[in-house]
Amino acid sequence: MITIIKPGLLTTIQDKGRWGYQAYGMPVAGVMDRYAYRIANILAGNACDAAVVEMTLLGATFHFDNEAWVSICGSDMQGTLNGEKIRNWSSFYIAAGSELAFGYAACGCRSYLAVFGGVDVPLVLGSRSTYTRAGVGGVDGKALQVGSTFAVGKQSAGFAGQLRMLPETFIPQYASELEVRVLLGPQDDLFTKEGIATFFNSKYTISAEADRMGYRLEGAPIKHSGTPDIISDALCQGAIQVPGHGMPIVMMADRQTTGGYAKLGTVIGPDLTWLAQAKPGDSVRFRQCSDEEAVAALQHEQDRYMHIEEAWVAVPEHKSMNVRPFKITINGQCYDVQVEEIK
Repeated sequence: MITIIKPGLLTTIQDKGRWGYQAYGMPVAGVMDRYAYRIANILAGNACDAAVVEMTLLGATFHFDNEAWVSICGSDMQGTLNGEKIRNWSSFYIAAGSELAFGYAACGCRSYLAVFGGVDVPLVLGSRSTYTRAGVGGVDGKALQVGSTFAVGKQSAGFAGQLRMLPETFIPQYASELEVRVLLGPQDDLFTKEGIATFFNSKYTISAEADRMGYRLEGAPIKHSGTPDIISDALCQGAIQVPGHGMPIVMMADRQTTGGYAKLGTVIGPDLTWLAQAKPGDSVRFRQCSDEEAVAALQHEQDRYMHIEEAWVAVPEHKSMNVRPFKITINGQCYDVQVEEIK
């Protein structure tokens, strides 16, 4: 059992989301940063859709009743294990009775804690994700509080716990200024040419109202060609709504299922990982991309997962602790990794 000693600012249990129920009014929820989430599960030895703990800006403190293998990815929240500093983007062993603590984010916004076996809370409509506005999923449908507890899922056979460190080349470098790619549509015809040019040529600041539901931006107003209102239709993650005041809102994981404001475009999926790590006060620019570029970006993202997964599967088992160099070859380039294993 894992117990929350300090809950942090906003700490929830999330997985890939509650897909397939938007037509019935149920938001998807799920993790904000799908890259950090996926890598955390790879490093922990989990299936790619295992539930994890998502922490925002200020991390939580956990007490482990039992020994466990865990990984931490995403924002560097300066984690410590029993007072000793741990390395971000790595997996490691936790002895029974240990305390794992996190502080403020040194960079980025969200951090992901994966436990070998996955976080075990009840499934609700096929997902363990917490959607706090409806009180669904996670632990009692709420952000984790002092004293909240959750169990670890059944561990798969054949996995030897491994202290793993992700190669630097795969670790994102979060910055206070970012650029994300956008596909125009579906209602870009409801904006003037000048308005669209303003959107792509301006720098926007993430406002204090940015949260898991949507990122409200501040900057140059975007002009509509007529009314900003449409007959409500479906909202996807990354959709960019522009209400009458002209300030864009990017829909995120906890977005509502439908919306009645014109949508100028959509941030492509691979770039949402960067936006999810941006915090209030950071700035963002938008760049228009083609369908072909968006598909290529998605393929590149999936290739990264595949190469990392294949590399870890190839690590042989050891009966005792051993540190040895391990090489990953990707697109003809070789990367050195130090792998420490305990069995």
